[in-house]
Amino acid sequence: MKVVHSLPELRPARAGLPGLLGFVPTMGYLHEGHLSLVRRAKSECASVVVSIFVNPAQFGPNEDLTSYPVDLERDQAVLEREAVDLVWIPTREQMYPEGFQTWVTVEELIRPLEGEHRPGHFRGVATVVAKLLNAIQPDRAYFGQKDAQQLAVVRRMAQDLDFGVEVVACPTMREADGLAMSSRNARLNPKERQAAAVLYRALSAAQQDYAGGERQADALRRSMAKVLQDEPLARIQYVSVADPETLAELQGEVGRGLLSMAVFVGKTRLIDNVLLGD
Repeated sequence: MKVVHSLPELRPARAGLPGLLGFVPTMGYLHEGHLSLVRRAKSECASVVVSIFVNPAQFGPNEDLTSYPVDLERDQAVLEREAVDLVWIPTREQMYPEGFQTWVTVEELIRPLEGEHRPGHFRGVATVVAKLLNAIQPDRAYFGQKDAQQLAVVRRMAQDLDFGVEVVACPTMREADGLAMSSRNARLNPKERQAAAVLYRALSAAQQDYAGGERQADALRRSMAKVLQDEPLARIQYVSVADPETLAELQGEVGRGLLSMAVFVGKTRLIDNVLLGD
């Protein structure tokens, strides 16, 4: 496995990789969710590149950039065991040099859900992913379904800007109690960690209602909210039943839908989602 830090190092290293190239962008502090993307890429591509970059542009002024967990030595050891071909670990100065002023905005998809509660977040996401894709030029890029809105934004951006990359969605990886794997889970104390399983219980309750014939969007939202409200350590920021493609909130009868939520457990903000009707 080769590790590079600068664009001048990256370009010849990438040029030397044979065959179909898969790419997994990460912010590090890798867990099994990230590794499931790496393994999917390994199974489908001749070569695999992973990037590690904690992107400051996607954090708001009151968010947790300074406390975001970082362990580059451990991450590199994990990727070595997974037989990744190339790891790129750029610096902030390389990604956003002095005078940087060009941003990528996906107009409609960034407005609801996470976009409503985290202004500027998806501008930062779209910009950094565009830069990563431009630098690495992969054939396929792998993203987790857990960040459903990010996946939709990246797909639209890649299509609209003709990146020529296939954006591959991979299933959300979960702990035994259903909690979606996330680097932020490490910030939960034992009581909060136990309480955090309520997100998946809430999603599962609405899924079960849907499977039992409930099709009204408001009823599905109420079902999720009721489960969450029964957990004292959980504070709802939003629950949503939205169109999976446009992310517009659904009213009335639901055919296909994206159930999603953002919930504070203690001081830690967690998100999760499931798809209905697929």
